[in-house]
Amino acid sequence: MLYFSRWKSFLVLGVVLFGILATIPNFFSKEMVAKWPSWLPGQQLVLGLDLQGGVYLLYQVDKDEYRTTRLKALTGEIRRALRPSGEKIGYTDLRIRNGQVQVTIRDTDKIDEARKRLEPLVNPLVSTLLSVSGTSAVNEFSIEEEGATFRYQFTESGFDERIRGIVSQSIEVIRRRIDELGTTEPSIQRQGTDRILVEAPGLDDPERLKELVGTTARLTFHMVDTSMTGEQAEQSRPPPGTIVLQSVDSAGPPSYLLQENAILGGEDLVDAQTTFEQQTNEPVVSFRFNTSGGIKFATITERNVGRPFAIVLDDKVISAPVIREPIRGGAGIISGSFTVESANNLAILLRAGALPAKLIINEERTVGPGLGQDSIDAGEIATTIAAIAVLTFMILTYGLFGIFSNIALLANLFLIIGLLSILGATLTLPGIAGIVLTVGMAVDANVLIYERIREEARQGRSPLNAIDAGYKRALATILDANITTLLAAVILFALGSGPVRGFAVTLAIGIVTTVFTAFVFSRYLIAQWVHARRPKALPI
Repeated sequence: MLYFSRWKSFLVLGVVLFGILATIPNFFSKEMVAKWPSWLPGQQLVLGLDLQGGVYLLYQVDKDEYRTTRLKALTGEIRRALRPSGEKIGYTDLRIRNGQVQVTIRDTDKIDEARKRLEPLVNPLVSTLLSVSGTSAVNEFSIEEEGATFRYQFTESGFDERIRGIVSQSIEVIRRRIDELGTTEPSIQRQGTDRILVEAPGLDDPERLKELVGTTARLTFHMVDTSMTGEQAEQSRPPPGTIVLQSVDSAGPPSYLLQENAILGGEDLVDAQTTFEQQTNEPVVSFRFNTSGGIKFATITERNVGRPFAIVLDDKVISAPVIREPIRGGAGIISGSFTVESANNLAILLRAGALPAKLIINEERTVGPGLGQDSIDAGEIATTIAAIAVLTFMILTYGLFGIFSNIALLANLFLIIGLLSILGATLTLPGIAGIVLTVGMAVDANVLIYERIREEARQGRSPLNAIDAGYKRALATILDANITTLLAAVILFALGSGPVRGFAVTLAIGIVTTVFTAFVFSRYLIAQWVHARRPKALPI
């Protein structure tokens, strides 16, 4: 057990050297590390929100707004189902009432045909396997029939499934938006069934983050109805099939009368960039469609030369230019009263895609860099005090073997920080607590080994046999204790979020490195001492 072949010695020392090299970049600035040779480790610890400051936002899906929007969309689907391009079915009283969509079939002799067309609108969402009746599905809506009247309402399971899907899709959209912003290691996580936690460490502009994350960014293109102005439509009743939307462009009219149905949507966009108008040098946003979107855009502009069309973002008219000529090539420009920053924000939103539903802020916190530095200082003090106390205790209790244990403990700290750096893990204040806890756990393994060696020596074994037996018989206890703690860390990581996960990561890494340094590296140090000194008695 105390014999280490040459390759084993190189392996043990190589692991420790790796930890030291991986830790070194954290003692230098990013600029200096960037100048290092590429073969040297250059990753640095990523500090969490509580250590470097930043923005904490907790969003919640606006269920009421989504419910209203979805029911409006359902009325359109019902209208298209009953009045397709082919045979039409007469109906009346199509409206939203008390959270339900109802429609009455006027042609009573066509109720069976209407039922056949309306039943698919329950919208099956998730297929499940039933043990007896085969396959079934979770429907978004339930449909009730009363005479010639059909009523739709959300099913509880269908609505919940929709919200879960919205949260998953929103997380991906938010991640793309924040990545475009350039924030280092943002944390975007689901909380519960309808909330999203966003943490952006190091960001000093919370308002811009809120604007980017909270904007739905639903882009649509509508033809402008020129039969009357937006102001006239607001004062009277707008024509059927039209809507009045406010404008954000101060250079144009305050509102526009638009055709309600969009002629094109933003789902076909593939790119959006901030550019400058050549003549006025004003910032604008250039956009580009995919192939199918480009064909649609060219066809629409070709058919409507000389007519204005509106570019609408989240029910606000950004601009309403006149189509001077067909726009081919699948590209265009959005102009308006933009600043460079607002144009860049709009380009980011369009590139990242639209949120599937509106998000509202449930909780907001901004952590200043000064408070983060205080946390770092407190963590350093706590770690230093814990390390000094442990180092002193081991030397006073076990003498030379305590020094070996302390060397292994320092190697353990290097390995923990080095692995955190290499993995790109985020270090939080609870993570520092995990490191401090690991310091105590690391020497606990050495205490078990040394006490076992003492017992073997008291029984008359030679120093070499006592050391060998001490390591062998303490191994099972060390593994049991560390494996159970590792399981707890895994559970914390799986069920926790944010700082709890940071604690779990550092604790899990610390457990693995502790077993290596306490059992392998300290044994290597003792083995080298034994072979060099050939002691007759143990200094323990």
